[in-house]
Formats: sequence, C-alpha cells, structure tokens
Amino acid sequence: MSSFQGAGAEKPEKPSLLKRALAFLILALVVVIAVRILFNIIAAVFWIIVGVAAVIAVLWALKTLL
Repeated sequence: MSSFQGAGAEKPEKPSLLKRALAFLILALVVVIAVRILFNIIAAVFWIIVGVAAVIAVLWALKTLL
C-alpha cells in the first residue's frame, strides 16, 4: 500500500511563462473591451436622456410662447 501513496499526489505542471503572459494579455484585452462597451452604453443612455429633455424643453417653450 505504501507504493501507491505517491501515485495521485503529483503536482500538475504550471504553464510556461509565455502561455501565462499570453493568457494575462487576453484577459486584459477582454476587460478593456468590456469596459469600453459598458461606457458606450452608459453614454448612449445619457445622450438619449439629453435628447428627450431637449424635446420636452422645446415643447414647453412653444406652449409657453404660443
């Protein structure tokens, strides 16, 4: 039984430094793209709100003047 103790206890090999660096770069790129998409969505919602507010302001001004 003592001959089987080390059979399952082997540590898996770590990926090479190049593979780890490539994986880090891919993750960083995905994070940057996700943040830019999120920022653009927030900016689009902001400009839609500004546009709606401008239309409401024009309608109010016309109603007040006419």
